[in-house]
Amino acid sequence: MSRSESLAAYLRAQAWRRLDRVEVRDGGRNAKAALALLDTSAYAASLPDDDPLILMLDQAGCFGPLGCESFDPGEAGNRLIRHWQGGEPHELLLALPSAISAASQEASQ
Repeated sequence: MSRSESLAAYLRAQAWRRLDRVEVRDGGRNAKAALALLDTSAYAASLPDDDPLILMLDQAGCFGPLGCESFDPGEAGNRLIRHWQGGEPHELLLALPSAISAASQEASQ
């Protein structure tokens, strides 16, 4: 599985998690977030593995230390994705390395 496919599969799983979430009177928030994640998943699946966004995620450690594992953004990345309410697909992918880096810096202090 390519990095792009791994990223897309992860985002699809997170979208399904949001769709399965039942909250009284959420005003469609979970459904909207799920659609945004599915949109980002489709976008990610279309990226070549040498795309700058994929390379940034690799440098942030999202594909493991050797860059060949399944996509895992760590706790900081998971938190960002869990709270993602929507936007352009590339915005979420661009925000992940910063969130991961900030969390890493906080942990080292």
